[in-house]
Amino acid sequence: MSDLRAGPWSPARVGPPEPRTRHRRRAARQSHPDPPAEPAPRPTYSGRASASGRSPNVTDVYSEIVRLRAQGRNCALCTIVSTKGSTPGKAMMKMLVRDDGSFAGSVGGGCLEAEVLEAALDAMGDERPRMLEFALNERDYPDSGLICGGRLQIYVEPITEARLVLFGGGHVSGAIAHVARSVGFHVTVAEDRAEFASAERHPDAQAFAVGPWSQTVAELAPDAASFLVVCSRGHDGDAEILEALWQARCQPRWLGMIGSRAKRAQIEAQLGAKGVDPAWLAHVRSPMGLAIGARDHAEIAVSVVAEMIAVRRGAPVPQAPAADAEPSLAPARRSGPRPA
Repeated sequence: MSDLRAGPWSPARVGPPEPRTRHRRRAARQSHPDPPAEPAPRPTYSGRASASGRSPNVTDVYSEIVRLRAQGRNCALCTIVSTKGSTPGKAMMKMLVRDDGSFAGSVGGGCLEAEVLEAALDAMGDERPRMLEFALNERDYPDSGLICGGRLQIYVEPITEARLVLFGGGHVSGAIAHVARSVGFHVTVAEDRAEFASAERHPDAQAFAVGPWSQTVAELAPDAASFLVVCSRGHDGDAEILEALWQARCQPRWLGMIGSRAKRAQIEAQLGAKGVDPAWLAHVRSPMGLAIGARDHAEIAVSVVAEMIAVRRGAPVPQAPAADAEPSLAPARRSGPRPA
């Protein structure tokens, strides 16, 4: 068994570790019992309003949450829940952090706000809330000039919707879209044929992308929080999509490709000859889905979505499914003696 709780390309595993202050280490222990060894690079924080930081025109964080949800984007709401003594932020002040690191509102500014922003991005990554505690003094923030001496608690609540991109609009993708949507995934269907990427064909999808695979990959896949399924109409298309994902430096939370181990070996050899990194290919789940003996489209969809849920919720996932063949749509074999 291999524990894929954070996903092989979780944002927490991309990039070099950041230095932390003594206070930040303590806050991490309080809110994150097992901090990742290699946290993701974070957007820089200057303490000033800018195009990449605070949104000066957004005053209603709840309206902004509704807008982001309509776009299928994630965010985290940070609220001061208690204060003691003198503090720059007061109880019930709020800051909304978007998935791109920009933010609206405030919890007091300065170095405290920078740490809250980092915690909010972590919360979006693992979809877990956390309570942060801060003591505002020069001992914990020696370079900040803070002399307030107060204490405050900030609750960080992730508002997330897992994103699934299906590269291919066939029958299996339609079944996966139906099951995934029913358990809260935001579903996008990508296709190089317009007639296979429509609401009529895939009523459970919320978004569609049509064009060459390299184009749709560039538009949809770089997001490190996404779940990706490669399920086009043939081996060549699947190989083309995987190559485009590698060229785009995609490191999704989970990546699966339909097919047998024989197909996987063939595609790995083909892409390896083109220079695709074998270590990157090793993260591709193929055969994809939990080994439940799935036969038809609906059962395959259940097995695939179950594996994605396990990764999303931090459950252990076997390193490789037990199936030795490409999912079959033939009737299950009967047990017992053959008829005469």
